[in-house]
Amino acid sequence: MPDRRSLLAGAAGLLAAPALAQPGAAATLRMVPQADVTVLDPLATTSYAVRNHGHLCWDTLYGLDAGYRPQPQLAEGHVVEDAGRRWIFTLRNGPTFHDGEPVRAADAVASIRRWMGRDTHGQTLAARLDAVAALDDRRFEIRLRQPFGVMLDALGKSSSYPCFIMPERFAARPAAAPLTEIVGSGPYRFEAAERRAGEQLVYRRYDRYVPSPVGLPAVTAGPKLALFERLEWRILPDAATTAAALQAGEVDWWERVTPDLRPLLARRRDLVLDRVETLGTMAMLRPNHLHPPFDDPAVRRAVLPALSQADFMAALFGDERSLWRDGVGCFPLGSALASEEGLAALTGPRDLGRARAALAATGQARARLVMLHPADQQTNSALTMVADDLLRKIGFEPEDATSDWGTMLQRRARKEPPAQGGWNAVVVLFGAEDLLNPGGHPLLRANGGDAWFGWPSSPALEALRDDWLAESDLAGQQRTARRIQAQFFTDLPYWPLGLYQVDSAYRRGLKVERRGLALPLNVRREV
Repeated sequence: MPDRRSLLAGAAGLLAAPALAQPGAAATLRMVPQADVTVLDPLATTSYAVRNHGHLCWDTLYGLDAGYRPQPQLAEGHVVEDAGRRWIFTLRNGPTFHDGEPVRAADAVASIRRWMGRDTHGQTLAARLDAVAALDDRRFEIRLRQPFGVMLDALGKSSSYPCFIMPERFAARPAAAPLTEIVGSGPYRFEAAERRAGEQLVYRRYDRYVPSPVGLPAVTAGPKLALFERLEWRILPDAATTAAALQAGEVDWWERVTPDLRPLLARRRDLVLDRVETLGTMAMLRPNHLHPPFDDPAVRRAVLPALSQADFMAALFGDERSLWRDGVGCFPLGSALASEEGLAALTGPRDLGRARAALAATGQARARLVMLHPADQQTNSALTMVADDLLRKIGFEPEDATSDWGTMLQRRARKEPPAQGGWNAVVVLFGAEDLLNPGGHPLLRANGGDAWFGWPSSPALEALRDDWLAESDLAGQQRTARRIQAQFFTDLPYWPLGLYQVDSAYRRGLKVERRGLALPLNVRREV
């Protein structure tokens, strides 16, 4: 007999629930995403454009509700046995891939294995894993050597990296071998023949998609409805062009309005500004820990006395403090794990002289820095220019490697020295939902070559992460999170630059139902 059995609320009645019918689809929704989808494989990059593309094409076992709690999606439910060391999952009956084949337990097993090689939660799960295997077509088990209490949070995470369920023949590929063909399990089909790099991506409604029959549409949980027959992602060259196209009615939705054009669009009665991404975005400057000068923690710490988060945020939004916050550590302000531990390093008086002296003491004054600079991403570009100015004033000699977004992503993945095509620092933007805890925070992992781009190594941070995963209640997690933030300011895997809010803009008459991610699902045109 099992020691504990758990089935998510509402899941028990799924077998008896009727299939949820999708309303008749409207014709076309034209959307401008925040960036081009430069690769098709959502495990190849943490780019949010690629992530959102993934949520259109594939489904996950669990999704996140409005409180960011995991709820069933492809999974019907689960059972936990053997004091948390055995999880048995059952898939819903009915979902199919875009080639018409049913979604099977073997597909889920292969997808989990592939995802574990890339994701921070997945890597932790892999270290505790005894076996993952299909029991039959609809059931699979995960057996553990050590309990993994955040299992559902891991399998249901919405971002960086979601555990998308793919056909076994594709999921059996190593995570390092990107997909070149898409056979999805989600509400939209990718039309590869209509893809024009740098211009357009096209998706069509998958009419055999079976939405989850439980829950309300939220971040990635609840029924996912494709209410347009055709979805076009228009890749436009700059923000001004996008704003003009939106005002002229040539596109319906701009995913992320740039700060400088927000006041203009806010005055338009035919447009709606909507804060779909509710938790905000954190900006960070990530150094490359593999090569000088930022392989030395003393050099990284030398930047702190001069770093003003307000300078970075004001470069985006000026004095509009309702749109940004400074005094940000490694967890988002207002989240359960945010604290003031170590923040004096950022909130005390700023002192360029002290920073210059600290850098000179390391022997790295006048060190050359290759800064990755995606000029076609206005927010990244503006923050990169502020970082350039700060680092130059301290005593470095920054040199911009200016490129488009796709080229930047390719170079960011290179581990070679800067002189051989690598890099020293890059501005990074992550939605706060990715950074809520040490289990999933990509930039807090400090496991060397397996870490997120920049590849920091800190046994102390890794040990504290394990301590956090072992905590059984929120109070214990908060205590450990304070210790993590204290160690963070010693090791500095990155420099936090602040937190800001971004709005979507769309034509009045559209009804955007989901919150959390700007996904064109459950979007309808009101009459």
